[in-house]
This record gives sequence, structure tokens and C-alpha cells, in this order.
Amino acid sequence: MAKIILTTDVANLGAPGDIVEVKDGYARNYLLPRGYAIPSSKGAEKNVRTIRRAQESRRIRDLDHAKEIKTTLEGLGAITLQAKAAEGSKKLFGSVTTGDIVDAIKASGGPLLDKRTIQLSDHIKTVGKHQVTARLHPDVRAEVRLEVTAK
Repeated sequence: MAKIILTTDVANLGAPGDIVEVKDGYARNYLLPRGYAIPSSKGAEKNVRTIRRAQESRRIRDLDHAKEIKTTLEGLGAITLQAKAAEGSKKLFGSVTTGDIVDAIKASGGPLLDKRTIQLSDHIKTVGKHQVTARLHPDVRAEVRLEVTAK
């Protein structure tokens, strides 16, 4: 059995900062390579408080907090995001990621969100207006208007 410290929420296992014991193969082949956990050691156990504080700043506490964030997000209007595009074309080089969207929300005065709360129905690969959903709570979803412009 391997003793590890979780860095993110893992279904049926624990929350960030929890010290758990799992089978060696599960830790070595799944949790550690994906960054969901770190090996437990005396130095790493001291970092548990830091891991928990970082997660707490991004976590939505309850239904009322999720509704507050929803009104804040929808009150921002259209979020502008600049991306590299071909000269004279609407096609982007690559696509817009959830991390890019979270950064654009923060830059426009919105709350700090976890990139996993953003749900894309399809890849955003063109300049223009797009609709993005933020899943803030199992009962609360916010629609965010995103306007992608060329750099």
C-alpha cells in the first residue's frame, strides 16, 4: 500500500490535502502521473495546509455562494478574449482552452474559478461570439458570453 497526499478532489477517495493509503499500482500509474496526488513524506505533509488553502480559495462553498458568483458572471457582460488568428481569416491557430477562459474572466473583473467548472460544448476555433457554461454547483449553471478577437 502506498501512502499519498491528494492535491485535487478524487471521487470515492478524498479531498485535497487528505492523506490516504491506496494500492501501489493505482498511485504509481494513475494518481501520481496525472498530478492528482503527491507521495507522502514529512516535507510533503507540511505542505498540506498550503494545498488546502489554494483549493479553498477556488472552491464554491454552498448554493448561496454559487448563486452570488452566477450573478457576478452574468453581470460582466461579454468577456473579451484575444487569440492568435490567421491574417484576414476567422480561423484561430489552435483553440481556446478552459484555462484561457478562466484567465479572461479574472482579467475582466470576475471571480477566480477553477478551470474544471467551465464546460465547452464544442472546441472554440473561430473568432466571434460564443456561449460557454460554467458549472458552479450541481444546481447552478451560469451562461457566459465570450467574444474571441484576433491578436
